[in-house]
Amino acid sequence: ERIISTGQSTPEGKWLEQERDEWVILLKGLAEISFESGEKFKLREGDYIHIPAGCRHRVDNTSTDPYCLWIAFHAVFHKK
Repeated sequence: ERIISTGQSTPEGKWLEQERDEWVILLKGLAEISFESGEKFKLREGDYIHIPAGCRHRVDNTSTDPYCLWIAFHAVFHKK
């Protein structure tokens, strides 16, 4: 999935949560993601992150100049 962000963020008090694992790479721009656990990540161009299924997270902010260009892969990873 290709995502373009131009300053968007997750609404205050809302958490995102997917049924499948998500692997995201930021190809352009700057972004900040936080997790319900309290962890926070600042992403720059080329940074990537794995978000396990069911893990509550939010996008705190995304840059506008340059805009953010993301590629997200959604999958189910099986543990052996």
